[in-house]
Amino acid sequence: MKFMIQRVTEATVTSEGKELGSIGKGFVVLISVADTDTLPMAEKMVNKMTSMRIFEDENGKTNLSLKDVDGSLLLVSQFTLYANCKKGNRPSFIEAGSPEFAEDMYNKIIDMCKEKISNVQTGSFGADMQIALVNDGPFTIMLDSDVIC
Repeated sequence: MKFMIQRVTEATVTSEGKELGSIGKGFVVLISVADTDTLPMAEKMVNKMTSMRIFEDENGKTNLSLKDVDGSLLLVSQFTLYANCKKGNRPSFIEAGSPEFAEDMYNKIIDMCKEKISNVQTGSFGADMQIALVNDGPFTIMLDSDVIC
């Protein structure tokens, strides 16, 4: 499981010209799932993400979490985080989870996040989406279950 986290001041996700979700201060999180991922792994990843202290405090130190700043989440499924580019010039995505499994895990991750954060917005699983965001910092972190779990 991989979470690509971008700290943002604002972000919007659209599909077919329709806005699916929009947030102010918070995280845009691109989420990718492998068939070997488990619910305990997802719980650990969600806990790590929502507890990370990467917002600045009054002294300019990255010392505050998403909850501390009343931040929001914009969660977007993104199987391409499992792109394997070792051979040739066309990425392989065989390491990404099957669509059925990945969608189920993505929905469970959304539910876990909603238990912790008051404003959780989402994209649409498997849709062609456009994300507009203002990366704050820029500040981008990759959480990988192979490292975290």
